[in-house]
Amino acid sequence: MIIKTAEFVVSNTDISKCPKPSIPEYAFIGRSNVGKSSLINMLTNRKSLAKTSSSPGKTQLINHFIINDEWYLVDLPGYGYAKISKSKRDIWQGFIKSYLLKRENLICIFVLIDVRIKPQEIDINFMLNLSENQLPFSIAFTKADKISKNQLNINIENYKSHMLEKWEFLPDIFISSSVKQNGKDEILKYIEKLNKSEAAKGLQL
Repeated sequence: MIIKTAEFVVSNTDISKCPKPSIPEYAFIGRSNVGKSSLINMLTNRKSLAKTSSSPGKTQLINHFIINDEWYLVDLPGYGYAKISKSKRDIWQGFIKSYLLKRENLICIFVLIDVRIKPQEIDINFMLNLSENQLPFSIAFTKADKISKNQLNINIENYKSHMLEKWEFLPDIFISSSVKQNGKDEILKYIEKLNKSEAAKGLQL
């Protein structure tokens, strides 16, 4: 897939104000500071489509972008540590949950994981919750350029082994680096394939 156009559509915290669910949609989410905005910008060939920050918690809304006038890319607030109040964090969790459970054109959720660190309970629990609600998701490991290839392979195999303690089958897994453009073609080809799937065939502009 070649990204020809990537345009911002709307930001909000109310699922009823999201764009009409008429085309396939793909959401990106992960712990705060996992490199989500950098990955989105890398996938879309845009330097600042998604806002990046050295401080966790930059994304605070459901952000819709339309890609090639064919599908939506959705940038969701990160979960986990962020320098925000508990009340605001509870609000985030509320509208994120509502979005994930009710968005009928949501084809896949990309859960971003920092490949440098060992499996975190917050990520595992988040993915278990997706599984329990029968929400399709894939894993995109980020920051692959920050460690050696040998350590990268070890970390990924360890993560797979950890997941197989709770899952019978593993989700699709991608390895990415926004710095070296790794994983871009694989993720976009995967989205292109899903756009042609049965789940997306009934969606039209």
